[in-house]
Amino acid sequence: MRLLVITQKIDLDDAVLGFTHGWLDEFARQAESIVAICLEKGRVNLPKNVTVLSLGKEKEKNHESRITNQGVIKKIKYSWHLLRYIVTFRNEYDSVFVHMNPEYVVLGGIFWKWWGKTVTLWYAHKSITWYLRLAHLLTNIIFTSTASGFRLPSVKVKVIGQGIDVSKFQITNHKSQKKIDVFRIVTVGRITPAKDYDTLIEAIEIVGKNSDLKIHMDIFGPTAGASDEAYLNRLKEKVAQKALAGVIAFRGPVANNELPEVLAGYDLFVNMGQTGSLDKAVPEAMAVGLPVLTCNEAFKEVLGPFRGDLMYGKGDSKLLAGKIKKITELSADDRRMLGEELRAIVVRDHSLRSFVSKILFAIKFSKS
Repeated sequence: MRLLVITQKIDLDDAVLGFTHGWLDEFARQAESIVAICLEKGRVNLPKNVTVLSLGKEKEKNHESRITNQGVIKKIKYSWHLLRYIVTFRNEYDSVFVHMNPEYVVLGGIFWKWWGKTVTLWYAHKSITWYLRLAHLLTNIIFTSTASGFRLPSVKVKVIGQGIDVSKFQITNHKSQKKIDVFRIVTVGRITPAKDYDTLIEAIEIVGKNSDLKIHMDIFGPTAGASDEAYLNRLKEKVAQKALAGVIAFRGPVANNELPEVLAGYDLFVNMGQTGSLDKAVPEAMAVGLPVLTCNEAFKEVLGPFRGDLMYGKGDSKLLAGKIKKITELSADDRRMLGEELRAIVVRDHSLRSFVSKILFAIKFSKS
């Protein structure tokens, strides 16, 4: 199969979208060839059967001008580059896989339909936009992680889980077998109000007041724009006001390819995301054997019998604190067994190899 993949960013070192590099690597293993178009290109190390084309955002970071900084002008330029690529390379792909950006389907869909290409979209978010509605009309298949990840009624939807590289994200030690002097908690994600770090900070404060065990919380994640920077500064002020500066630390972004080693040093992963879709950071943590806590309703479908113990209500810092405390009270063997069972869920339902196989099989079947 010859596949066109369109995504926002391809960069091994990116803290948020670094995983797309791994996806492309697996697509390359299972398909004949890949043409990959991205808005922005960073460090890339992919097989020879992958051609990477950028719309040029990375160049503007170093060569800004009054014109290219105007949003409308930039969108027109990116759109022109995209159309030029999909036309120029139209004989080098048979099917299309668009990752998360329905506007790309809107832009190229008519051409792909005219040429007889199979058009697919990966979308995993509770938001429904007019772009999404229009893209839905132009696609043959829509892939999503869980039933709640795509909320338009459609017979085109295929739920295939997430794509986690379980050979990279794996249990590397059994730290939980050792006596814990400091219980280390971690979260990973963009620093933005939608991630609700306020609830996490308040929960850590409650746990600290009601437990004899020493705890430490590390927050990894980038900001994107002035509003996120302002939010991060407010969070740091809140941590200082609560005298938690020695307990909670903001560590900045971490590249996805470095994340397995980072996660291995912790005892618990907490996720406050409210997207309503399967946040990749959680199954990545599960894959390395970490107990996880989340308020994201999409994980009701994933955690199964563990959801009562590992989920809390959105914005409920007291309940989150109680769940954290229960995890700290587990024996070493119980923490180890919980981590192994959570990893087993990811291996069974969300491995990258199976994920790509499901996508390619569905595309092949749609053509038959």
